[in-house]
Amino acid sequence: MTSSRVDRNPSPSDQPDAGRPAAVRPAADVRTHSAPTVQADPARWDGLEHAPRSAFRARIAEVLFRRAVRPLDVRITLPDGSTLGAGGPDAPEMRLHRPAAFFHRLGVDAKIGFGEAYMVGDWTSDALAEVLTPFAERMATLVPPALQRFRRFVDRRQPSTEKNTVDGARSNIHRHYDLSNDLFGTFLDETMMYSSALFAEGDDLTTAQYRKIDGVLDYAGVGPGSEVLEIGTGWGELAIRAARRGAKVTSLTISEEQQVLAQQRIAAAGLSGSVDVRLCDYRHSTGEYDAVVSVEMIEAVGAAYWPTFYDTIGKRLRPGGRFGLQAITMPHDRMLAASDSYTWIHKYIFPGGLIPSTDSVKAGISGSTNLRLDAVREFGQDYARTLCEWRERFNSRWSEVADLGFDEMFRRMWEFYLAYSEAGFRSGYLNVHQFGFTKPAH
Repeated sequence: MTSSRVDRNPSPSDQPDAGRPAAVRPAADVRTHSAPTVQADPARWDGLEHAPRSAFRARIAEVLFRRAVRPLDVRITLPDGSTLGAGGPDAPEMRLHRPAAFFHRLGVDAKIGFGEAYMVGDWTSDALAEVLTPFAERMATLVPPALQRFRRFVDRRQPSTEKNTVDGARSNIHRHYDLSNDLFGTFLDETMMYSSALFAEGDDLTTAQYRKIDGVLDYAGVGPGSEVLEIGTGWGELAIRAARRGAKVTSLTISEEQQVLAQQRIAAAGLSGSVDVRLCDYRHSTGEYDAVVSVEMIEAVGAAYWPTFYDTIGKRLRPGGRFGLQAITMPHDRMLAASDSYTWIHKYIFPGGLIPSTDSVKAGISGSTNLRLDAVREFGQDYARTLCEWRERFNSRWSEVADLGFDEMFRRMWEFYLAYSEAGFRSGYLNVHQFGFTKPAH
């Protein structure tokens, strides 16, 4: 893991409490509740256990943090027993074990430092998603409007090395999806679908995942004799379900790990003659199809390449063909604000990506193709439930994950990622949509 750091060996004047008025002095690290000991390989995590130092930025970060949490329905407990936030005794609790380190991380890079502080144990919570949800609800206003115009001077930009060129996209995908098929198998259900389920009353996760797949296939008009292009194989379940409808499927992935397991699962289902899983970037696809389907792959495309992605869809569809798309979405103004920001999610989970808005999807399709929008559905709260189930499964089977060679820092990183994402959907900051498009017959 690589990261940017400022001086780790500050002079005495840069120490957290040096020369500071009490009103803005980070609380001393006198612990009345114990910080967790996070066992991790220092070489792998690039010295993450050492907080970066910037005394001036830490002062500002604490002032802004205290202001931001004042109205939130959370209880933030400091080592001396004092609390921040508007939450009472029953509110979700964030335990701030090492305030000085926490505020230094926030000050140096708030969009990355907050998550890193959780990873190393500067703060903990027994109700992680519940703590993060109020923050997500006020994401647009956590920084006062008067100060937001200065963000361009302090926000890190996405590195050029993570752009989704053909080679860059494969590298970005490798960093996440090629971690280990066995890792994903510990928390996904038997479908191995790594995207939001679509629940109806009484559904378990597997049933809801099949309902989601059927929704996309129905929007794409997939049936007996359909020739289908899938962009983003995952581990093969959508292709299997389409083939069982009588379709012939060409499925594209740029993850070698996913290709291997998808082919194995397709063969076990007796459908190798109906599904061809290719290690191929969507930009290199050829031919024409009756239907194109893609589930939560567009978020990894990158905004600069969305026109190429949409243009490819248009070229691959025969006249009268249909496109079924599932996408995580965010409000358009927030998408624009986040379009070039480098966040904790980029650094540790999904490099090079950007979540689109519904407006950007519709405008992108209409600007690059002649497809028309026929249908759309949203089910963001279903994603919150999906993520909650994944996190519970991950935590309950942590010993199996550890046996695969992942350390405690990874556990806290993955737990934060799943809870952070769940909070985004719980709050409505994030949503998920299925879209159905049709290419005119003439």
